Amino acid sequence: MIYLDNGATSFHKPPQVYRAVTEAMRTCANPGRGGYGAAMAASEKLYACREAAGKLFSCQPEQVVLTNNCTHGLNIAIHSLFRPGSRVVVTGFEHNAVTRPLHGLDARIVVAGRKLFDWADTLSEWEKALDRGADGAVFTHVSNVFGYILPVEQMAKCCRERGIPFIVDAAQSAGSLPVSLEALGAEFIAMPGHKGLLGPQGTGLLLCRNGGEPLLRGGTGSDSINQDMPADLPERLEAGTMNVPGFAGLTEGMCCLLRRGTEDIFRREHAQLRLAAEGLKKLGLEVFAGEHQAGTLSFRAGMDCEDAAAALAKQGIAVRAGLHCAPLAHRSAGTLDTGTVRISFGIDACFAQTRALLQGVSKGVCRKS
Repeated sequence: MIYLDNGATSFHKPPQVYRAVTEAMRTCANPGRGGYGAAMAASEKLYACREAAGKLFSCQPEQVVLTNNCTHGLNIAIHSLFRPGSRVVVTGFEHNAVTRPLHGLDARIVVAGRKLFDWADTLSEWEKALDRGADGAVFTHVSNVFGYILPVEQMAKCCRERGIPFIVDAAQSAGSLPVSLEALGAEFIAMPGHKGLLGPQGTGLLLCRNGGEPLLRGGTGSDSINQDMPADLPERLEAGTMNVPGFAGLTEGMCCLLRRGTEDIFRREHAQLRLAAEGLKKLGLEVFAGEHQAGTLSFRAGMDCEDAAAALAKQGIAVRAGLHCAPLAHRSAGTLDTGTVRISFGIDACFAQTRALLQGVSKGVCRKS
Protein backbone atom coordinates (compact mmCIF):
# COMPACT_ATOMS: atom_id res chain seq x y z
CA MET A 1 0.00 0.00 0.00
CA ILE A 2 1.13 3.54 -0.83
CA TYR A 3 0.11 5.34 2.34
CA LEU A 4 -0.59 9.06 1.93
CA ASP A 5 -2.91 9.74 4.84
CA ASN A 6 -0.45 10.78 7.55
CA GLY A 7 -2.64 13.78 8.33
CA ALA A 8 -5.07 11.28 9.86
CA THR A 9 -2.47 9.05 11.50
CA SER A 10 1.08 7.97 10.81
CA PHE A 11 0.74 4.36 9.79
CA HIS A 12 4.30 3.10 9.42
CA LYS A 13 5.82 3.58 12.87
CA PRO A 14 9.48 3.01 13.75
CA PRO A 15 10.03 -0.62 14.87
CA GLN A 16 10.99 0.46 18.38
CA VAL A 17 7.52 1.93 18.86
CA TYR A 18 5.89 -1.47 18.42
CA ARG A 19 8.45 -3.11 20.68
CA ALA A 20 7.93 -0.54 23.43
CA VAL A 21 4.16 -1.07 23.43
CA THR A 22 4.54 -4.83 23.78
CA GLU A 23 7.21 -4.56 26.46
CA ALA A 24 5.09 -2.20 28.55
CA MET A 25 2.11 -4.54 28.35
CA ARG A 26 4.30 -7.38 29.59
CA THR A 27 6.12 -5.51 32.39
CA CYS A 28 4.03 -2.56 33.61
CA ALA A 29 1.14 -2.43 36.07
CA ASN A 30 -0.81 0.68 37.13
CA PRO A 31 1.32 3.80 37.72
CA GLY A 32 0.99 5.55 41.06
CA ARG A 33 -1.03 2.72 42.57
CA GLY A 34 1.72 0.80 44.32
CA GLY A 35 5.37 0.72 45.36
CA TYR A 36 6.11 -2.68 43.82
CA GLY A 37 8.29 -3.11 40.75
CA ALA A 38 5.65 -3.33 38.02
CA ALA A 39 3.83 -0.21 39.27
CA MET A 40 7.06 1.73 39.60
CA ALA A 41 8.07 0.66 36.08
CA ALA A 42 4.80 2.09 34.77
CA SER A 43 5.44 5.41 36.52
CA GLU A 44 8.92 5.53 35.02
CA LYS A 45 7.50 4.95 31.53
CA LEU A 46 5.16 7.90 31.90
CA TYR A 47 7.86 10.18 33.22
CA ALA A 48 10.14 9.20 30.34
CA CYS A 49 7.37 10.30 27.97
CA ARG A 50 7.12 13.66 29.72
CA GLU A 51 10.90 14.08 29.56
CA ALA A 52 11.04 13.38 25.83
CA ALA A 53 8.19 15.84 25.21
CA GLY A 54 9.96 18.45 27.33
CA LYS A 55 13.06 18.17 25.14
CA LEU A 56 11.05 18.41 21.92
CA PHE A 57 8.78 21.27 22.96
CA SER A 58 10.89 23.40 25.34
CA CYS A 59 8.99 22.81 28.57
CA GLN A 60 9.35 21.05 31.87
CA PRO A 61 8.18 17.43 32.24
CA GLU A 62 5.63 18.54 34.83
CA GLN A 63 4.02 20.81 32.21
CA VAL A 64 3.27 17.81 29.99
CA VAL A 65 -0.22 16.38 30.52
CA LEU A 66 -0.86 13.01 28.91
CA THR A 67 -4.18 12.89 27.06
CA ASN A 68 -6.18 10.46 24.94
CA ASN A 69 -5.67 12.50 21.77
CA CYS A 70 -5.40 16.11 20.58
CA THR A 71 -9.16 16.63 20.81
CA HIS A 72 -9.08 15.64 24.48
CA GLY A 73 -6.31 18.17 25.12
CA LEU A 74 -8.10 20.94 23.24
CA ASN A 75 -11.26 20.33 25.25
CA ILE A 76 -9.32 20.63 28.51
CA ALA A 77 -7.69 23.84 27.30
CA ILE A 78 -10.88 25.42 25.96
CA HIS A 79 -12.89 24.60 29.08
CA SER A 80 -10.05 25.95 31.23
CA LEU A 81 -9.90 29.33 29.51
CA PHE A 82 -13.43 30.09 28.36
CA ARG A 83 -16.96 30.36 29.69
CA PRO A 84 -20.37 30.72 28.01
CA GLY A 85 -20.41 33.99 26.11
CA SER A 86 -16.61 34.32 25.91
CA ARG A 87 -15.44 36.15 22.78
CA VAL A 88 -12.90 33.85 21.15
CA VAL A 89 -10.92 34.63 18.00
CA VAL A 90 -10.05 31.74 15.68
CA THR A 91 -8.70 31.47 12.15
CA GLY A 92 -10.61 30.40 9.09
CA PHE A 93 -8.82 27.04 9.06
CA GLU A 94 -9.80 25.44 12.36
CA HIS A 95 -10.70 21.79 12.88
CA ASN A 96 -13.94 20.67 14.52
CA ALA A 97 -11.84 19.78 17.57
CA VAL A 98 -11.67 23.54 18.14
CA THR A 99 -15.00 24.79 16.81
CA ARG A 100 -17.29 22.16 18.32
CA PRO A 101 -16.11 22.66 21.93
CA LEU A 102 -16.46 26.42 21.46
CA HIS A 103 -19.98 26.02 20.07
CA GLY A 104 -20.78 23.70 22.94
CA LEU A 105 -19.77 26.45 25.35
CA ASP A 106 -21.92 29.01 23.50
CA ALA A 107 -18.79 31.07 22.97
CA ARG A 108 -18.93 34.06 20.62
CA ILE A 109 -16.65 32.87 17.83
CA VAL A 110 -14.90 35.46 15.67
CA VAL A 111 -13.25 34.12 12.50
CA ALA A 112 -10.20 36.07 11.34
CA GLY A 113 -8.18 35.36 8.20
CA ARG A 114 -9.59 33.18 5.43
CA LYS A 115 -7.14 33.51 2.52
CA LEU A 116 -5.06 30.41 1.84
CA PHE A 117 -1.27 30.73 2.02
CA ASP A 118 -1.52 34.48 2.62
CA TRP A 119 0.36 35.54 5.75
CA ALA A 120 -0.33 39.23 5.18
CA ASP A 121 -4.09 38.67 5.17
CA THR A 122 -3.96 36.29 8.12
CA LEU A 123 -1.98 38.71 10.28
CA SER A 124 -3.94 41.79 9.25
CA GLU A 125 -7.31 40.18 9.98
CA TRP A 126 -5.93 38.62 13.16
CA GLU A 127 -4.82 41.96 14.58
CA LYS A 128 -8.11 43.64 13.67
CA ALA A 129 -10.09 40.94 15.44
CA LEU A 130 -7.94 41.08 18.57
CA ASP A 131 -8.14 44.87 18.68
CA ARG A 132 -11.92 44.66 18.84
CA GLY A 133 -11.51 42.81 22.13
CA ALA A 134 -11.23 39.13 22.95
CA ASP A 135 -11.32 36.88 25.98
CA GLY A 136 -8.91 34.55 24.23
CA ALA A 137 -7.84 32.97 20.97
CA VAL A 138 -7.36 29.51 19.51
CA PHE A 139 -5.42 28.89 16.33
CA THR A 140 -4.06 25.99 14.36
CA HIS A 141 -0.40 25.82 13.41
CA VAL A 142 -1.03 23.97 10.14
CA SER A 143 -4.32 23.44 8.31
CA ASN A 144 -5.19 19.76 8.27
CA VAL A 145 -6.90 20.20 4.89
CA PHE A 146 -4.51 22.37 2.90
CA GLY A 147 -1.21 22.18 4.75
CA TYR A 148 -1.16 25.97 5.16
CA ILE A 149 1.45 26.87 7.78
CA LEU A 150 0.04 29.83 9.65
CA PRO A 151 2.34 32.57 11.01
CA VAL A 152 1.96 31.30 14.56
CA GLU A 153 4.98 33.12 16.00
CA GLN A 154 3.61 36.49 14.88
CA MET A 155 0.04 35.58 15.88
CA ALA A 156 1.27 34.56 19.33
CA LYS A 157 3.16 37.85 19.65
CA CYS A 158 -0.01 39.78 18.78
CA CYS A 159 -1.82 37.98 21.58
CA ARG A 160 0.97 38.46 24.12
CA GLU A 161 1.21 42.19 23.38
CA ARG A 162 -2.50 42.57 24.11
CA GLY A 163 -2.54 40.29 27.14
CA ILE A 164 -4.88 37.84 25.41
CA PRO A 165 -4.47 34.16 26.45
CA PHE A 166 -4.32 31.68 23.61
CA ILE A 167 -4.28 28.00 22.69
CA VAL A 168 -2.31 26.47 19.82
CA ASP A 169 -3.54 23.37 17.95
CA ALA A 170 -0.34 21.61 16.87
CA ALA A 171 -2.06 18.51 15.51
CA GLN A 172 -0.47 18.83 12.08
CA SER A 173 2.86 20.41 13.03
CA ALA A 174 4.23 18.52 16.02
CA GLY A 175 6.99 16.29 14.72
CA SER A 176 7.83 18.23 11.57
CA LEU A 177 7.93 21.91 12.58
CA PRO A 178 9.38 23.70 15.62
CA VAL A 179 6.88 23.90 18.48
CA SER A 180 7.97 25.59 21.70
CA LEU A 181 5.80 26.29 24.73
CA GLU A 182 8.46 28.66 26.05
CA ALA A 183 8.90 30.66 22.84
CA LEU A 184 5.22 30.96 21.93
CA GLY A 185 4.01 31.80 25.42
CA ALA A 186 0.75 29.92 24.88
CA GLU A 187 -1.40 28.92 27.81
CA PHE A 188 -1.82 25.52 26.17
CA ILE A 189 -0.50 23.65 23.15
CA ALA A 190 -2.35 20.46 22.21
CA MET A 191 -1.14 17.69 19.93
CA PRO A 192 -1.86 14.04 19.12
CA GLY A 193 0.62 11.27 19.76
CA HIS A 194 -0.38 9.20 16.74
CA LYS A 195 0.44 11.59 13.88
CA GLY A 196 3.79 13.32 13.47
CA LEU A 197 5.04 12.10 16.85
CA LEU A 198 4.83 8.51 15.53
CA GLY A 199 3.13 7.06 18.61
CA PRO A 200 0.12 4.76 18.93
CA GLN A 201 -3.45 5.89 18.56
CA GLY A 202 -5.13 6.84 21.81
CA THR A 203 -2.28 9.08 22.94
CA GLY A 204 -1.83 12.84 23.02
CA LEU A 205 -0.05 15.66 24.83
CA LEU A 206 -1.24 18.92 26.33
CA LEU A 207 1.52 21.38 27.16
CA CYS A 208 0.42 23.70 29.97
CA ARG A 209 2.13 26.98 30.82
CA ASN A 210 0.59 27.29 34.29
CA GLY A 211 -2.36 25.10 35.17
CA GLY A 212 -5.82 24.22 33.96
CA GLU A 213 -9.28 23.11 34.98
CA PRO A 214 -9.97 19.36 35.07
CA LEU A 215 -12.27 18.03 32.38
CA LEU A 216 -12.50 14.68 34.19
CA ARG A 217 -12.31 14.02 37.90
CA GLY A 218 -11.34 10.82 39.63
CA GLY A 219 -8.45 8.81 40.94
CA THR A 220 -4.89 10.01 40.43
CA GLY A 221 -3.00 7.76 42.82
CA SER A 222 -2.03 10.74 44.98
CA ASP A 223 -3.68 12.94 47.64
CA SER A 224 -6.56 10.48 47.80
CA ILE A 225 -8.27 11.98 50.87
CA ASN A 226 -8.78 15.26 49.00
CA GLN A 227 -12.11 15.35 47.16
CA ASP A 228 -10.85 18.04 44.82
CA MET A 229 -8.40 17.18 42.07
CA PRO A 230 -4.75 17.78 43.06
CA ALA A 231 -3.62 21.36 42.65
CA ASP A 232 -0.39 20.57 40.84
CA LEU A 233 0.29 19.50 37.28
CA PRO A 234 0.20 17.02 35.70
CA GLU A 235 -2.00 15.09 38.17
CA ARG A 236 -4.60 17.87 38.20
CA LEU A 237 -5.58 17.10 34.60
CA GLU A 238 -5.01 13.33 34.56
CA ALA A 239 -7.82 11.28 36.11
CA GLY A 240 -8.03 7.50 35.96
CA THR A 241 -5.73 4.81 34.64
CA MET A 242 -3.24 5.96 32.04
CA ASN A 243 -2.47 4.27 28.72
CA VAL A 244 0.99 3.11 29.75
CA PRO A 245 1.70 0.93 26.67
CA GLY A 246 0.58 3.73 24.38
CA PHE A 247 2.76 6.33 26.05
CA ALA A 248 5.71 3.94 26.11
CA GLY A 249 5.36 3.73 22.34
CA LEU A 250 4.97 7.49 22.06
CA THR A 251 8.21 7.97 23.97
CA GLU A 252 10.06 5.91 21.39
CA GLY A 253 8.43 7.85 18.56
CA MET A 254 9.57 11.15 20.07
CA CYS A 255 13.05 9.79 20.71
CA CYS A 256 13.24 8.92 17.01
CA LEU A 257 12.36 12.52 16.18
CA LEU A 258 14.97 13.84 18.61
CA ARG A 259 17.65 11.73 16.94
CA ARG A 260 16.65 12.53 13.38
CA GLY A 261 15.58 16.16 13.74
CA THR A 262 12.26 17.67 12.68
CA GLU A 263 14.00 19.87 10.07
CA ASP A 264 15.06 16.82 8.09
CA ILE A 265 11.56 15.36 8.23
CA PHE A 266 9.98 18.61 7.05
CA ARG A 267 12.42 18.92 4.14
CA ARG A 268 11.65 15.39 3.03
CA GLU A 269 7.89 15.83 3.22
CA HIS A 270 7.94 19.25 1.56
CA ALA A 271 10.09 18.05 -1.33
CA GLN A 272 7.52 15.41 -2.23
CA LEU A 273 4.67 17.85 -1.75
CA ARG A 274 6.15 20.19 -4.37
CA LEU A 275 6.66 17.35 -6.83
CA ALA A 276 3.12 16.09 -6.27
CA ALA A 277 1.63 19.57 -6.69
CA GLU A 278 3.48 20.14 -9.95
CA GLY A 279 2.53 16.71 -11.28
CA LEU A 280 -1.15 17.03 -10.40
CA LYS A 281 -1.34 20.45 -12.04
CA LYS A 282 0.16 19.01 -15.23
CA LEU A 283 -2.61 16.42 -15.19
CA GLY A 284 -5.16 19.24 -15.27
CA LEU A 285 -6.40 19.02 -11.70
CA GLU A 286 -7.21 21.93 -9.41
CA VAL A 287 -4.44 21.92 -6.82
CA PHE A 288 -4.36 23.97 -3.63
CA ALA A 289 -0.70 24.85 -3.20
CA GLY A 290 1.28 27.92 -2.30
CA GLU A 291 3.86 29.44 -0.01
CA HIS A 292 4.03 28.42 3.63
CA GLN A 293 2.87 24.85 3.08
CA ALA A 294 3.73 21.69 5.00
CA GLY A 295 3.45 18.09 3.77
CA THR A 296 -0.31 18.15 3.12
CA LEU A 297 -1.97 18.91 -0.21
CA SER A 298 -5.58 19.01 -1.39
CA PHE A 299 -6.87 18.80 -4.95
CA ARG A 300 -10.12 18.53 -6.87
CA ALA A 301 -10.69 16.41 -9.95
CA GLY A 302 -13.55 16.50 -12.42
CA MET A 303 -15.36 13.85 -10.39
CA ASP A 304 -16.72 13.37 -6.89
CA CYS A 305 -13.86 13.46 -4.41
CA GLU A 306 -15.05 10.28 -2.66
CA ASP A 307 -15.11 8.47 -6.00
CA ALA A 308 -11.61 9.74 -6.74
CA ALA A 309 -10.33 8.43 -3.41
CA ALA A 310 -12.04 5.10 -4.02
CA ALA A 311 -10.41 4.84 -7.45
CA LEU A 312 -7.01 5.40 -5.86
CA ALA A 313 -7.76 2.90 -3.10
CA LYS A 314 -8.42 0.23 -5.72
CA GLN A 315 -4.86 0.84 -6.90
CA GLY A 316 -3.48 0.48 -3.39
CA ILE A 317 -3.08 4.23 -2.73
CA ALA A 318 -4.49 5.47 0.57
CA VAL A 319 -5.71 9.09 0.63
CA ARG A 320 -8.57 10.90 2.33
CA ALA A 321 -11.54 12.64 0.74
CA GLY A 322 -14.38 14.82 1.96
CA LEU A 323 -14.44 17.68 4.46
CA HIS A 324 -11.76 16.27 6.78
CA CYS A 325 -13.62 17.32 9.96
CA ALA A 326 -12.86 20.93 9.04
CA PRO A 327 -15.86 22.56 7.34
CA LEU A 328 -14.63 26.01 8.37
CA ALA A 329 -11.42 25.52 6.37
CA HIS A 330 -13.39 24.37 3.34
CA ARG A 331 -15.74 27.33 3.65
CA SER A 332 -12.72 29.64 3.67
CA ALA A 333 -11.24 28.01 0.57
CA GLY A 334 -14.54 27.75 -1.35
CA THR A 335 -14.56 23.94 -1.34
CA LEU A 336 -17.37 23.31 1.14
CA ASP A 337 -19.79 22.01 -1.51
CA THR A 338 -17.36 19.55 -3.06
CA GLY A 339 -14.74 18.69 -0.48
CA THR A 340 -11.28 17.73 -1.67
CA VAL A 341 -8.97 14.78 -2.03
CA ARG A 342 -6.14 15.14 0.48
CA ILE A 343 -2.70 13.63 0.40
CA SER A 344 -0.40 13.96 3.40
CA PHE A 345 3.18 12.78 3.46
CA GLY A 346 4.95 11.43 6.53
CA ILE A 347 8.38 10.52 7.84
CA ASP A 348 8.81 7.95 5.07
CA ALA A 349 8.04 10.41 2.25
CA CYS A 350 9.85 9.42 -0.94
CA PHE A 351 9.69 9.82 -4.70
CA ALA A 352 8.26 6.32 -5.15
CA GLN A 353 5.12 7.43 -3.31
CA THR A 354 4.74 10.55 -5.43
CA ARG A 355 5.31 8.62 -8.65
CA ALA A 356 2.70 6.02 -7.67
CA LEU A 357 0.22 8.76 -6.80
CA LEU A 358 0.63 10.54 -10.13
CA GLN A 359 0.36 7.28 -12.03
CA GLY A 360 -2.74 6.33 -10.06
CA VAL A 361 -4.38 9.69 -10.67
CA SER A 362 -3.56 9.54 -14.36
CA LYS A 363 -5.04 6.08 -14.64
CA GLY A 364 -8.17 6.31 -12.50
CA VAL A 365 -8.93 9.89 -11.52
CA CYS A 366 -7.74 12.34 -14.14
CA ARG A 367 -10.85 13.77 -15.76
CA LYS A 368 -10.84 17.41 -16.68
CA SER A 369 -13.90 19.43 -15.73
